[in-house]
Amino acid sequence: MISVYIVSKTGKISKKSETLVFTRSDGTSTVLFPFKIGILFITGKISVSGEALAIFSKYKIPVVFMSGNGRFLSKLVYGDSKNVFLRQKQYAISESPEKSLGIARSVVIGKIRNQISFMQRIKRKNLSDVAGSRVAAENIETLKSILRKVSACSDAETLRGYEGLSAKKYYEILGFNLIPPWASFPKRSRNPPETNVNAVLGFLYTLLSYRVESAVESTGLDVMVGTLHTCDYGRNSLAYDLMEEFRIPIADTVCCSLFNLNILSQEDFRTAPFEDGEDETFSSDAREEQNPCRRSSQKGIFLTENGIKKVIKAFEEKMESEVLYFDSKLSFGEIIVRQVLLYKKVITGEEPEYKAFYFK
Repeated sequence: MISVYIVSKTGKISKKSETLVFTRSDGTSTVLFPFKIGILFITGKISVSGEALAIFSKYKIPVVFMSGNGRFLSKLVYGDSKNVFLRQKQYAISESPEKSLGIARSVVIGKIRNQISFMQRIKRKNLSDVAGSRVAAENIETLKSILRKVSACSDAETLRGYEGLSAKKYYEILGFNLIPPWASFPKRSRNPPETNVNAVLGFLYTLLSYRVESAVESTGLDVMVGTLHTCDYGRNSLAYDLMEEFRIPIADTVCCSLFNLNILSQEDFRTAPFEDGEDETFSSDAREEQNPCRRSSQKGIFLTENGIKKVIKAFEEKMESEVLYFDSKLSFGEIIVRQVLLYKKVITGEEPEYKAFYFK
C-alpha cells in the first residue's frame, strides 16, 4: 500500500472498470489502481465523479483534500472500528488523570529529547559565531531543565505549559540551521504562514499528521481521544499526540534539507490571501503567542504547485529511509506503525508504559 498524491490546479478523477483515472486539463491522464492506495492526497480544484467516490468507498481509501496552497480542507473516512472493547479501555484511561498523565508525560519527554538532540547538532555543526552559540547553549540548558521538571510533573496543564515553552525555545534555534539567506524563520507562524520556512513546516506537519492518523485508525483506536492534547469537538487528539515525537526527525529535518540543498528556490513560493477554514490546528502551534483565527484578507506565504511536489517527494523519501529502531533498521513509515501499536499495547495493558521514539 502506498501514499498517492494528486497535485494540480484543475482536473477530474473518474472511474474506468475497476481503476481510477485522473485526467488533467490538457487531456493527459494517469491510471490509479485502488487496491494499491493506502491514502490519497488531492491538492487543487479537482472534481471527483460519483463512480470514483464509490471506488473510494469500496476499497475504503482515506482521501485528504487540500487547497492549492497545500492547506487542509477535509478528509473522507469510513465506519469506525468494531472493536468497542479496545475503545472502552482507551476511554477509561483518558478519564483517569493518573494513567493519562503518565502517557502524556512520556510523549513530552520523547519530544523534548529529540529537540535537545537536534539543537546540539545545530550548535555543533552550524554555529561558528559566539553570540549564536551562546544562545543555543542557553536554550539547550533550558530544555534540559524543563525535561527534569516534566519527569516530576504531576499536573496535566503544567505539563502542557512545559511542552509549549520547550517548543518556543527550540524554534528560536531552528533558524540557525538554515543556510540560504532568503530562508526566513524569525519565529513559528501559522494561519497564515508568514515566511517561506513556515509554509514548508506547516505543509510537512500536515502530511505527517495524516500518516500518523492513518496508522492509528488501522489499529482500531479512537483517533480523537488522546492524553496530551485535550479532547475537543472534531480534534484528532491522539494523532496529534503521537506525531509529536516525529516532528523533528521527519518534518523539521526534511524542511532544513529542502532549503540547504537548494532543492527549493525562491520561485517555489508565492504570496496569496489566506483562505478561512483551510487549516487545522496542530499540537503546540495552538499554544503559540498568536491569534489562531485569521481573516481571509490577510496574506501569507505559500508553496507553488511545483514547490508542493518537491516537498512531497522529499517527505516520501524520508518516510522510506531507514534508521535504527531498537535492534533493527526500519523505515520511518514502519516506525510510526510500531509506535502506534506500542501505544495500543499500553492501552490494553500488554505493556506497562509508553516510550516515545528517540533519534540521535
